[in-house]
Amino acid sequence: MTEKCGVVGVSLEGRDAARPLYYALYALQHRGQESAGIVTHDGFQQHSHVGMGLVGDVFGEDDLDQLNGSAGIGHVRYPTAGSVDSCCAQPFSVSFKSGSLGLSHNGNLVNADEIRDELAGMGHAFTSDGDTEAIAHDLARNLLDADLVRAVKRTMSRIHGSYSLTIMHDDTVMGVRDPQGNRPLCIGKLEDGYIIASESAAIDTLDGELVRDVRPGELVVLQEDGSGFDSYQLVELDNTAHCFFEHVYFARPDSVIDGSLVYEVRRNLGRKLWEESGVESDVVMPVPDSGRAFASGYADAASETTASGDLREEDDEGVEFAEGLMKNRYVGRTFIMPTQGERERAVRLKLNPIKSTVEGRTVTIIDDSIVRGTTSTQLVQLLRDCGAEEVHMRIGAPPIVAPCYMGIDMATREELIASDKTVDEICEAIQADSLAYLSKDAVAAVLETDRSDLCMGCVTGEYPFDIDGEASDRDVTRPAVDQTPLSADD
Repeated sequence: MTEKCGVVGVSLEGRDAARPLYYALYALQHRGQESAGIVTHDGFQQHSHVGMGLVGDVFGEDDLDQLNGSAGIGHVRYPTAGSVDSCCAQPFSVSFKSGSLGLSHNGNLVNADEIRDELAGMGHAFTSDGDTEAIAHDLARNLLDADLVRAVKRTMSRIHGSYSLTIMHDDTVMGVRDPQGNRPLCIGKLEDGYIIASESAAIDTLDGELVRDVRPGELVVLQEDGSGFDSYQLVELDNTAHCFFEHVYFARPDSVIDGSLVYEVRRNLGRKLWEESGVESDVVMPVPDSGRAFASGYADAASETTASGDLREEDDEGVEFAEGLMKNRYVGRTFIMPTQGERERAVRLKLNPIKSTVEGRTVTIIDDSIVRGTTSTQLVQLLRDCGAEEVHMRIGAPPIVAPCYMGIDMATREELIASDKTVDEICEAIQADSLAYLSKDAVAAVLETDRSDLCMGCVTGEYPFDIDGEASDRDVTRPAVDQTPLSADD
């Protein structure tokens, strides 16, 4: 699996926004490594610099110096819709009769093709095949006929899917979260302004204070002098569809998402994993770095109770927690290797077991997920080659049985090992002594929410959006795309 995207927007008083945006994008780099960009506005004109690569490669000192203005938005991208080239890099900028527009998007639209086809038929010229440009053109069209709030509301009534957006209309910065809150977005207060970002870690980087999450269906408009923000609740639904995998894998552990610190969520998921499927072994170790918080919580719970749920005796310390796998941080992630053979080699380049921790011992290894099963098979074999007597695997999420359509670049059903195999069959395939996943109900319990307020499509095969050929877990229909003019109540 690969990350989604990261978005940010700031409005400041008396200083340029470029460097704060640059630092914020560094804090969001984990959400996308394909491209990066910043668009600013100085009160008279828009300035843009967008390029392929990491934040540090895209921006030099001169680039930042040319991005004038105290308002701006930024983006880091991993492509989930559209081409892997500069034409789909963001923020996407467009100039039109009512001014200039910049837009950064995290998520994925279900009906982007319908929107694009309609607008192309009306004479709009598109330069990319991504869904972000479709949103930008639709919003620009609506801004010709309505004020900012009504135009955003009209666009929201037409697009269907997951989106967290930072938008800049001339020098006004705003943030929008889709009505089901699928993708994260939050508001922060800085010393001299306000920030909207995908994760609170970006706010921390700028020594800011997290104010709150942007609510599902809410438009937040930052005041141009950086003194505050205005809120407009444009859409309200009975249920949300927060992506549970943000907490399991994608977000930084030090981020707060929808009111929960991600690190503590992962530790509590690890505790639940021990309660549901703990196995007595000599040592428990994480797959770095994704399994670390889960393994910490698992080991803590194991120090309190036995695998059968009984309180431990005072002299029984439970299962030892140890870092048994060392990570080579100069090797790229296995999922961006283009061929299966390269992915398998990358596992051995990337992780090396500590023999003294493993040899002659029973080992439990903990990770956040199993996708294709290739990495898990390699890890089990690595530990056996290092002398482990038994290798048990525990996973801090339910089995991934279906792809994600909401902004995660995930394998197809044919590639997902859990799509057509039982847990016992997966255990046999990866050659572990035992395997267990966390239950869906445990995830909801740890997040202190009902399953009906979560997007769990990748582990249930039922989605909170109207997706062609897929089942839905709620009563939802994608909006009809038409050219109905704005009414006075829109």
